[in-house]
Amino acid sequence: MSRTGTPTRGAFARLAVPAGVLAAVAGAFAYVGSVDPNEPGHYPVCPLLRFTGLYCPGCGGLRSAHAFVHGDVLTALHANAPAVLGYLGLAVLWTVWVIRAARGRPVRLDLGPVHLWTLGTLLLVFTVVRNLPFGGWLLP
Repeated sequence: MSRTGTPTRGAFARLAVPAGVLAAVAGAFAYVGSVDPNEPGHYPVCPLLRFTGLYCPGCGGLRSAHAFVHGDVLTALHANAPAVLGYLGLAVLWTVWVIRAARGRPVRLDLGPVHLWTLGTLLLVFTVVRNLPFGGWLLP
């Protein structure tokens, strides 16, 4: 900040990349919100589902994003709960990024092997359970 309390030119430059990322994500969500993935022919079919009949951890992600954009959180959670958690987690990370960038501090995301293995294991369990007969409530 300058002596007058106005942000310096460097602060605006530091916020350019987070602003660009926000614009790209907002554009993607706007597109998915306007082009309904529930209607066939707009998006490609999941190859794993098409060739094996198994739902991958991403199946239902577009339907989830569409419902989320329209404010229907319950439908979004039903379509793909990990995706909704991902949207919220990335929003928190983006907010931390903006705050740290505005203050001129670097952002460090130190995910160790334990974090990555835990995330992978949770997604694997989600995928297996949603494809078992008793996991039908997790299907998109």
